[in-house]
Amino acid sequence: MTLTSEQIQSFHQQGFLIERKLATRDTCEDMLSVVRSSINPPLAPVEFETDVQYPGSPAERASLGGNTPRRLLHAYTRDRVFRSWSTSETIAGRVRQLLQTDHIELSQNHHNCIMTKHPGFSSSTSWHQDARYWLFDRPELVSVWLALNDENSKNGGLQLIPGSHLETLERGRYDAAFFLRQDLPQNRALIESAISANLSQGDTLFFHSGTFHAAGKNQTDKIKTSLVFTYHAQNNQPLEGTRSANYPDIPCQS
Repeated sequence: MTLTSEQIQSFHQQGFLIERKLATRDTCEDMLSVVRSSINPPLAPVEFETDVQYPGSPAERASLGGNTPRRLLHAYTRDRVFRSWSTSETIAGRVRQLLQTDHIELSQNHHNCIMTKHPGFSSSTSWHQDARYWLFDRPELVSVWLALNDENSKNGGLQLIPGSHLETLERGRYDAAFFLRQDLPQNRALIESAISANLSQGDTLFFHSGTFHAAGKNQTDKIKTSLVFTYHAQNNQPLEGTRSANYPDIPCQS
């Protein structure tokens, strides 16, 4: 039940790794049941599409679709089913291998959410690296993305740029919000190498915090739902006084 040396090497070369069916159908359906009861009515804390103001977001809460949830925050404390899965040896054991340490922690400050992408009022997310927004001793974190239903390019599934976590780009290749500028030819060449992470229910994507990723709008008639957590080595701590240190992290013991 552990990763092979080939898988670990692929992760370090590509910046991501997909493991199929790491969550059973029953586990995914239990999680979806919690999500449905948390969306209608919305159970705080919730981030709405209007809050992110990404392309396609409703302009304000009073607009049509303005009450569309984007993220159900603080997933770890929402329900035991999320806590059990996120700290299980199935997940934590693999993250330890990828981070090459026996001691890891789950961040309660980054990701730690259920991402929902609704038909009609979903937004797209431009190309970015999570590490540019997070403040740790080292920009070496692993995010774990569980597909609670199928994900693909039609419903706004993730796209990733292989090997991009190894890139060092000058500041001018980003816009003010640290998204890749798509008007630059050198960025277009990078983006054209992207792949779609097509996931089925229960599939899990592990990706490096430096891997460029993006996602489009949901163009189907069903909600796309994902569970996302982020982990770091115990000796790679968030900087005091920053958003990365707002809440205590959760040790994942073997």
